[in-house]
Amino acid sequence: MRRRITGTIVGVLAGALFLTAAVHAAGTGGAASPRTKVTLVAPAAPGGGWDAFAREAQQVMRADNIAQGVQVVNVPGASGTIGIAQVAEMGDRHDLMMVTGGVMVGGILINDSQVTLEDVVPVARLADDFNVLVVPADSPYETLADFAADLAANPGGTAIAGGSLGGIDHLLAGLLAKEAGADPAAVNYLAYPGGGEVVTSLLSKTAKAGLSGYNEFRDQIASGNLRALGMSAEEPVPGIDVPTFREEGIDVAMSNWRGYVAPPGVSDEVRDELVAMLTELRETEAWAEVLERNGWVDSFMVGEEFAAFISEESRRTAQIIEELGL
Repeated sequence: MRRRITGTIVGVLAGALFLTAAVHAAGTGGAASPRTKVTLVAPAAPGGGWDAFAREAQQVMRADNIAQGVQVVNVPGASGTIGIAQVAEMGDRHDLMMVTGGVMVGGILINDSQVTLEDVVPVARLADDFNVLVVPADSPYETLADFAADLAANPGGTAIAGGSLGGIDHLLAGLLAKEAGADPAAVNYLAYPGGGEVVTSLLSKTAKAGLSGYNEFRDQIASGNLRALGMSAEEPVPGIDVPTFREEGIDVAMSNWRGYVAPPGVSDEVRDELVAMLTELRETEAWAEVLERNGWVDSFMVGEEFAAFISEESRRTAQIIEELGL
């Protein structure tokens, strides 16, 4: 209960700080165009995947003069549901976009959020990130099959560390357990606020395996502290020397897609301008370098296609959560 109350207080304070920053941005924005000044909301703490996604876009927008002023504001908490609740109250704010993605879809369901992605305006999906299952370098698990065998035999004793409840990490842990022949609801899943804490959990032997985005583990894999057993991509990702789960005999694939949404009251003209800005971003050489450097895969999508994708993702995620008893 103390943890829940503390989380609520943090969320309220974060929301208040965000509102203060947003009002300042609006007051200094000049003409009513996102080209003049735009705030990118990262609904997570600094240092995480959503924050990195926003700050990479910030740098490219600035360098290529896509917008005159670009700032990033962090609103952490509850798988992004605190952030989306704040953005849904921004009305017709023209100078603001929020990072969203697969983690938020599950977070909305797990947290029983009253605000969903139907309450904001889809702008564009930009990229897919993929999760990696890792174990400590001295782990007895040499392959994904080794780990799956233990997970099937003793799901409660084979702890998996990952991000927030209902996120991609959590869903993948359940899907891996199901494919291995274990009861997904019996999996000992340890939820942490970020990849750094997941690494600490692994190195301290609190968890036997960890799930997070490849970038969260890249340095530890390169240094030899962690060993990657598999990746959640449907097919191998260029530049990442990790086999997919399917290549390792486990029929599981899921992307941690990332994109942007806008407040619910924006005009069609503003929405179209935001789409144009992100289209320009996607077409720059700098963004191509961002994708390659981070191991992200281009999955650009806008308009009705993106809105339909979000609806389908919400339906599919709800079905997975129900099937896994999460």
